Amino acid sequence: MSECVASGDIYQQLVTLLKDENARFRIMEHEPVGKCEAVSVVRGTRLEQGAKALVCKVKGNSVKRHVLAILSAAQQADLSKIAHHFGGLKASLASPLEVETLTQCVFGAIPPFSFHPELTLIADPGLFLQQQEIAFNAGRLEKSIILNTDDYLRIARPQLVNFTR
Repeated sequence: MSECVASGDIYQQLVTLLKDENARFRIMEHEPVGKCEAVSVVRGTRLEQGAKALVCKVKGNSVKRHVLAILSAAQQADLSKIAHHFGGLKASLASPLEVETLTQCVFGAIPPFSFHPELTLIADPGLFLQQQEIAFNAGRLEKSIILNTDDYLRIARPQLVNFTR
């Protein structure tokens, strides 16, 4: 299952957005790979450059919110830090159905951009340290984009939140 689901084509939306914003990027086609370590080898990029996307839900203290958390593929997320940032008591990973509903993509294909109004985008600043480019699956398991880091930050405008372990 490598194609985005639902009505939208996130890959096309993403490419159009990047072109319209004059971003410096390149597209790679490869075998469908969803695991960070394997896809970095296929791309010929370092694991640290990989932009891993986690769809989380934050609950508690009258908070109920979905978050798209972006971090380096070489790092692990501390979900309690995400919950704390939003004033919630706990955070957990979203279900596969929630992921598909909010991102229109399957696990492993989610790009580091939110195209859904109820999906708040955050990124751990550690991803951008010493990285001139980030790499990520572009809405499809068989397509990756390697994007200039400054262009990503300018276009996506994530909230920068320290949430790695």
